[in-house]
Amino acid sequence: FRAAMLAAAPRDLAVLQLAAESAQWGSALPAGHARGIALHESFGSIVAQVAEVSVEGRNVRVHRVTCAIDCGFAVNPAGVIAQMESAVVFGLSAARYGEIGIERGGAVQSNFDDYRLLRISEMPFVDTILVASDGAMGGAGEPGVPPVAPAVANALFAATGKRIRRLPIASAL
Repeated sequence: FRAAMLAAAPRDLAVLQLAAESAQWGSALPAGHARGIALHESFGSIVAQVAEVSVEGRNVRVHRVTCAIDCGFAVNPAGVIAQMESAVVFGLSAARYGEIGIERGGAVQSNFDDYRLLRISEMPFVDTILVASDGAMGGAGEPGVPPVAPAVANALFAATGKRIRRLPIASAL
C-alpha cells in the first residue's frame, strides 16, 4: 500500500524499500516480536526506519532500528551514521518517556535530572544504511527523529492489535 502511494516519489520509495529490505521485512521474527515502518522527509533528506519490538504486558522493548537515509552526498558518512544513532536515542526517549508535567502553572521537569531519558540498557541496535544518491545535500540530524515513534507505534500495533494514538507510549498501552 505504502509503496503504491509513493509511485510519484521515487527517492522516497527507494529509501522505504531499502529500509524494509535491510530489516528483512516479511521474514520470520522470534515469538512475540513485531516490526513497524515509517518514512519521513525534512531538511532535504528522506529517512525510513523499521523498528523491531517485543511487548510483555506494559513493558515495551525496542530491539533493533534499521534506518535508511538519503541525504544526498554524505561528506562524512560516519557522521551521518552517528547522527542517525543519536536521533534514535532522542526519538525513543521522547516516544517512551517524553512527558512534561505541569503543576501550579509551571513545568515539573526542569532539567535532565528529572526528565526521563533512554538508558543505555534500553538502547536498541541501530543499523544505518546510506542511500547512494545524486540528490541535493540535506540534513542528517533532525530528519532521523520523527520516524522513530511511528515505526515503534506501527510495530506495537502489529504485536498487540492496539493503535497507539498518544505519547508517551507507556501511558497509551
